[in-house]
Amino acid sequence: MEYVTLNNGVKMPILGFGVYQISKEDTKRCVLNALSVGYRAIDTAQSYFNEREVGEAIKESGIPREEIFITSKVWIDNYGYDKCKASVLESLEKLGVDYIDLMLLHQPFSDYYGAYRALEDLYEEGKIRAIGVSNFYPDRLADMCLFERKVVPAVNQAETNPMNQQLKAQEVMDKYGVRIEAWAPFGEGKNGMFENEALKKIGEKYHKSVAQVILRWLIQRGVIIACKSTHKDRMEENFDVFDFELTKEDMETIKKLDSEDSLFFNHQDPTMVEWFDKMVVERRKNDDCRKEKKNWE
Repeated sequence: MEYVTLNNGVKMPILGFGVYQISKEDTKRCVLNALSVGYRAIDTAQSYFNEREVGEAIKESGIPREEIFITSKVWIDNYGYDKCKASVLESLEKLGVDYIDLMLLHQPFSDYYGAYRALEDLYEEGKIRAIGVSNFYPDRLADMCLFERKVVPAVNQAETNPMNQQLKAQEVMDKYGVRIEAWAPFGEGKNGMFENEALKKIGEKYHKSVAQVILRWLIQRGVIIACKSTHKDRMEENFDVFDFELTKEDMETIKKLDSEDSLFFNHQDPTMVEWFDKMVVERRKNDDCRKEKKNWE
């Protein structure tokens, strides 16, 4: 495993395991499998509704807490100073840990200024080892770095894959000492990513899969990665990317695939802001229904 050093000196594994869209019922098994493969960074979020299951897996693994890097994220409806601080303390309780290694603001909406101040205070109290943001475009990130901030964000998590490479955004992050972290490194297979001939040809040269080529490309760019799979053999494949290196020519070939457009959504589209709100409201309702059913049983 390779590590990166964040702007406050904290070391973070460059390749981590994400639990987005993994059900509560499958989360514990998947995290245990990932840890057994060798992953030492686990990425979750309040809006994934599986923090408790992540914590149970970490505890059951028997791996010392200090060897596992936990990332979680504050959802929009927990923004504002007081609500954010309370929600992080709740996340700590669900995870069953005394501290979270990295806490991010999940989306650039609502009162993220107040929420960020809460993260700064929790950071100073030792409840969080590093703080950052997620899905913040370059202008919003510059604002967070420059104005009335006690702590510069350590990480900005953003959609980053061969079709949306975030090269210009990474330049801004580098300028302020913020590390870029990729979500959806495979773009969920959109735009025929796994069948892309250029990526397949590079993979054949090294006897590696397209997924492994993508992960290696990100690593060589210094991009932290959160990748997901519910299958242990795929977890092993994704983890097996530290024994080869892409050439400059390979990197340039992949660079030509960049469309500079999201494969998922535009945060500057008002209808998407509405979708984010409705999406998690519905998830909360479903989660509450599951809790009521479990209590009834």
